[in-house]
Amino acid sequence: MKISRSQLAKMIDHTLIKPTATRDNVIELCEEAKKYNFGCVCVNLVHVSLAVQLLRGTDVNVSSTVGFPYGSTLPEVKAFEAKISLENGAQEIDMVMNIGALKSKEYEIVKRDIEAVVSLKRSFSNIVVKVIIETGYLTNKEKVKACKLAKEAGADFVKTSTGLVGGATVEDVRLMRETVGQDMGIKAAGGIRDFKQALAMIEAGADRIGTSTAVAIIETFPNTF
Repeated sequence: MKISRSQLAKMIDHTLIKPTATRDNVIELCEEAKKYNFGCVCVNLVHVSLAVQLLRGTDVNVSSTVGFPYGSTLPEVKAFEAKISLENGAQEIDMVMNIGALKSKEYEIVKRDIEAVVSLKRSFSNIVVKVIIETGYLTNKEKVKACKLAKEAGADFVKTSTGLVGGATVEDVRLMRETVGQDMGIKAAGGIRDFKQALAMIEAGADRIGTSTAVAIIETFPNTF
């Protein structure tokens, strides 16, 4: 698969979600995003307004985590968290699915959880909702069901992982793409450290790459590729 350095950069969500992240870390993240023209930065809600301020006037989006990192809260809480993120200027939401409900086969709860955040599209235009299904906790059958529920609920993307439990695999990305078809996005995140890994995920069907090592990925882009 042929892809240019600039095309790859726009597919990357440059990510900083550590609880120890400081203001200076966020500033550095955003400066790197501007330098390399990444598609998006992904931060926790507490840093959204700063990231939006730093990236104003660029085409780098800001995404906020919601229900992070475990997804084990109520739909109303996730919707409220997402609403505050969007009011602070975020254009994208990375929400964690209710993993326990999925494993309990309480599928209506899972779907309602996602719909609560997706419903904000009625008030905020052109927002993107990504649902983290946390593949490291799921069987293949559960991964398929999670993807189908996210699609039915109106989400724009399904995402492999928070990065805290396992990470993205080519096999999972391929399974997710087979499940959702071509009209839904897939974000591979967790453990993607270099150009070769990123390219493998894209070849398997990923539209986005979530990584805290975005600079290393771009800087390892081969000159002869």
